[in-house]
Amino acid sequence: MDNPSDLKYTNSHEWLRENGDGTATVGITFHAQDALGELVYVELPQVGRSVAAGEACVVVESTKAASDVYAPVTGEVIAVNEALADAPQTVNEAPYDAGWLFRVKVADASQLAGLMSAADYAAGPGAD
Repeated sequence: MDNPSDLKYTNSHEWLRENGDGTATVGITFHAQDALGELVYVELPQVGRSVAAGEACVVVESTKAASDVYAPVTGEVIAVNEALADAPQTVNEAPYDAGWLFRVKVADASQLAGLMSAADYAAGPGAD
């Protein structure tokens, strides 16, 4: 699966979609969910929590292992994907759409420039 070109990526396999209003939506990449296998549980952060770039803020559990998901930018969690409580496999089925994890109000927009493009991600950490 191609990595959508409108997203930004991290070395630790998170993606970020700028929403155009100072907020961003965050999830894990196809590569990450594929490596994990079928997700059976997702532990999301509390709305209102402050997260720092690089901080573990979500735990995803699969039939293989549990793994941390890291915040790509510093900010405040403003929404979480409640549907994942009943259907964690949505992350596997639609990692770039319905399988999003949380939304964050970005505290420092300059951090966005430090994230990778789809091409850079595909050539580096997202390479198979």
